Amino acid sequence: MTLSVGVVTDVGMKRKLNEDGYLAQAPVYVVADGMGGYEAGDLASGAVIEAFRVALDGHETASLDLVSEALDRADELVAVVAADTTRGAGSTVAGAAIVDDGGTPHWLVFNVGDSRVYRNIGSSLQQLTVDHSLGQELFTAGKLTAEQFANYPDRNVITRAIGAPDSTADSWITPVINGERLLICSDGLTSEVADETIRASLTMGGVPSSVAWGLVDLAKRAGGRDNITVIVIDVLSGGADVARDASTGSSLRTPADEVDEGTTIPVGQR
Repeated sequence: MTLSVGVVTDVGMKRKLNEDGYLAQAPVYVVADGMGGYEAGDLASGAVIEAFRVALDGHETASLDLVSEALDRADELVAVVAADTTRGAGSTVAGAAIVDDGGTPHWLVFNVGDSRVYRNIGSSLQQLTVDHSLGQELFTAGKLTAEQFANYPDRNVITRAIGAPDSTADSWITPVINGERLLICSDGLTSEVADETIRASLTMGGVPSSVAWGLVDLAKRAGGRDNITVIVIDVLSGGADVARDASTGSSLRTPADEVDEGTTIPVGQR
């Protein structure tokens, strides 16, 4: 499988310290965001990245067990960081790992918190992860309308994080598709840039490194109130082919393009 990857991390326009971390080394691509309001957020996100680096080192493909091991270790390392603070420490994490499922390459997509993974195929953008935030959970439960959710003051309050009482990860399996583009990012991007603008940037933007820089620039121009980390991954070859409409050239959804319903990875209970 041949991938092209672009990565940018930026402190933004308001913060003095970059508390984001990332790992972009096959078979795993991860963004961690040290949580605002905690002490030592940079150490917490760094601990998460180190846990994934060690767990996946030397492996050509990942597995659910390896990702679970990395999440467990991340929780342990963040607890060590938190022990040296007065208010605790924590981190979100989102990522995509290459796994072998039935002899074909798949993405194991996972998240804890509100860092996200998106898939762009043709002109279609799909958010693969679901935020662990108070607003999202109330919206999903039908207790907030879309309009209420957009204006809900506590919508971004995190309900799960590495190092928090609930650090359960959700995960999904989806085939690797030739021509697709994945975006893994911290909420420093998504809190400033609308999904439609992200979709347009991923669709029209060029090579992954240029797209990553462009997205970070958009977030900074919109205010840059948080750290911003972006990983853009293009699948050039080695994945499944997706059917295309010969008249328009647009991508068509196929059974191989479906994402499974998702599973949970309860940290510390595997």
